[in-house]
Amino acid sequence: MIQQVNIQNLRPLSYYIPTVSTTLEFKDYLGAAKVRWDIGRNNYSVKPGLYKVGKPNSESDVFVSANYKLSFDTLRKNLTSLNAWILVIDTKGVNVWCAAGKKTFGTENIIRSIKGTSLDQIVKHRKIIVPQLGAPGVAAHEVKERSGFRVIYGPVRACDIKPFIEAGYKATPAMRKVNFPIKERAKLIPVDFMYGKYKLMIAIGIILILSGIDKTGFSFSRIIETGAFPVCSVLGAYIAGIVITPLMLPYTPPRAFALKGAIWGAISILVLRQFFHLSNLEFIATGLISISIASFTAMNFTGSSTYTSLSGVKKEMKWSIPFQIAFAAIGIILFITSKLV
Repeated sequence: MIQQVNIQNLRPLSYYIPTVSTTLEFKDYLGAAKVRWDIGRNNYSVKPGLYKVGKPNSESDVFVSANYKLSFDTLRKNLTSLNAWILVIDTKGVNVWCAAGKKTFGTENIIRSIKGTSLDQIVKHRKIIVPQLGAPGVAAHEVKERSGFRVIYGPVRACDIKPFIEAGYKATPAMRKVNFPIKERAKLIPVDFMYGKYKLMIAIGIILILSGIDKTGFSFSRIIETGAFPVCSVLGAYIAGIVITPLMLPYTPPRAFALKGAIWGAISILVLRQFFHLSNLEFIATGLISISIASFTAMNFTGSSTYTSLSGVKKEMKWSIPFQIAFAAIGIILFITSKLV
């Protein structure tokens, strides 16, 4: 039996593809603010698949994005007045740059998404625009061979997409340059600060307990009397490593993040000493602890910085962590000693 179909009732495939706005709403900004402070960051993602911006047709450009919502939102808000497709691949809710390093923003996922969305039936051209920061995970020649789509690497920043297209899909040297200004560094500080909050609480708890020690044993009243400086020194060291070091990154001489953090940790304890009266032994003890904490926490930023490489980070950790452990251990021993003499 042959079933007759009225072709006028058929709808193009693109009709069933969700449309996204290029204007961000309050909930988008609120969500971005929350993940900046490590609230719901692991679940801040969009469903992988194909989306459309404006009224794209078979000749419209296809932009590839990670399914981390901040990446997706940054892309779509810069496509204002354009008619385009957005191919969102499953990066497990991780941004383009980090996902490229983990290969989740990579060749296999792109090919799988192209085939899974039947992209070849939606557009006549055979090209996709991939963010430059995703390049480390993508083998363009393999994508071409296995999917038929040619990879065009777009600019580093989404705000340069329109000039990039107007220039015939050619990027200027400025579009290819990866900058890491203080504004961008500052955006990453809150999540790092919150990420280590429990370790900070543990460190403060330990130093408070040690503050209660004296020749007669342990006393809570002793904590109240002498605990302010040790707590401030730990908190100051944490801020020195997590906040000050990233902000002052290009202005602090040593290349190693561990040394940069150590410098600001030392400065933090020198500043604090001006407001407290303490023995030289206690000052040296808290100084060693502060340098250790600031040095260690500063290394957290190696994963966010454009100044580092994986091999460089591994090399730095190999020599710096033993020193950080030694400084902390010696500092704690001296701190206890300062309470008993």
